[in-house]
Amino acid sequence: MAELKEARVPDIGDDKDVPVIELLVQPGDTVKKDQGLVTLESDKATMEVPAPFDGIVRELKVKIGDELSEGSVVALIEPAAAAPAGDAKPVAPPPQPSPASGGGSEVAAKAAIPATPAPATAAPTAAVVETPTRSPPVAFDADALMPGKVPHASPAVRLFARELGVDLAQLSGSARAGRITKEDVQAFVKAALAGGGAPRASGGGGGLDLIPWPKVDFAKFGAIESKPLSRIQKLSGANLARNWAMIPHVTQHDDADITEMEAFRKKGEENKDTKVTPLVFLIKAVVAALKKYPNFNASLDGDNLVLKQYFHIGIAVDTPDGLVVPVIRDADRKGLLELAKELGEISAKARDKKLSSADMQGGCFSISSLGGIGGTGFTPIINAPEVAILGVSRSAMKPVWNGKEFAPRLVLPMSLSYDHRVIDGAAAARFTAYLAQVLGDLRRLLL
Repeated sequence: MAELKEARVPDIGDDKDVPVIELLVQPGDTVKKDQGLVTLESDKATMEVPAPFDGIVRELKVKIGDELSEGSVVALIEPAAAAPAGDAKPVAPPPQPSPASGGGSEVAAKAAIPATPAPATAAPTAAVVETPTRSPPVAFDADALMPGKVPHASPAVRLFARELGVDLAQLSGSARAGRITKEDVQAFVKAALAGGGAPRASGGGGGLDLIPWPKVDFAKFGAIESKPLSRIQKLSGANLARNWAMIPHVTQHDDADITEMEAFRKKGEENKDTKVTPLVFLIKAVVAALKKYPNFNASLDGDNLVLKQYFHIGIAVDTPDGLVVPVIRDADRKGLLELAKELGEISAKARDKKLSSADMQGGCFSISSLGGIGGTGFTPIINAPEVAILGVSRSAMKPVWNGKEFAPRLVLPMSLSYDHRVIDGAAAARFTAYLAQVLGDLRRLLL
């Protein structure tokens, strides 16, 4: 074996200790000059360390996770001029030239000795370099250089794909020689989001590159009972999983003093025909907050934010078969008694399994109330394509400082989950603060 030469990290600017994220070659691989050996990823960019000359990789000096700087040794390469022809994996030994020879395979043709015999004093390899045989242009074959290693894509495209959670091994490139472009990655993501049958990632995570779900024989540990999920649980479970995975949730917690509201509500219970629950007041208060902060009454449509001029409020209803969210339409045009009556009707329809698909469409904002059960706070999952949801827990009497003394007040815990792509934290805090003001002083609903 001839003397091996080092392939080092070239000038990479001010970056130091840059981690290795991909190995593009293995010992024994034949490489061409400027072919990538490994991929580095800094805080600013992704870059390949190129081979400084043609040859055969004899030893890799790095592994994934190693941190390299300018001048670090990446690999030991036997230069092509010194490497025996039989050592190269993709290259067959060059045939003996003859006048009848047609040139052989594409790769061999490039390395073939010219038909005119070289002088005895000239090395065959030198003749190849000086006067290489010209062959017709052929398509660049990435598999011949990197068989089974990585998809053929630039470092920038690989970085773009990683940021979106896309496994490039599932894509077919549209550019020359199957090279994957940024547009290919974008098309794959759009197909996945549209339910276009895009294949799942190898880990079974639907593009999130998750490890497979654990398979456990629970019966080994004791007695079990297997119970199938209801149809509602299957549908809502899939929607909730998608929404939680695809929407960047943030939850803002706040308290509302509803002492006066509850006193007013209980006085209204004299009307025995319709029961007015605290949820009715929440609906009216939410509508007032949506009018003041219209970005909460919106939906994302690609790069556009669709601001809605109507106020349809979804109400999460717990049923024996699972959670459903019927919608009360035009809540801004209805009074407390009318809302109370409609709320009672849709809740009864939900529990009797009489809701139609139309009853659960068109919502702008949802409310999930656990006040009748308990708890002090939770993180409700946004009901896409909405951008926010309000969760309320059980109210409780708490001592509140009024400037002179602590007084008992009825406090309602609120949990607002919002889509951080549309709403920032300051807007969410203003929304819940205004909501608490409205619930604390119902006269604000008249303003």
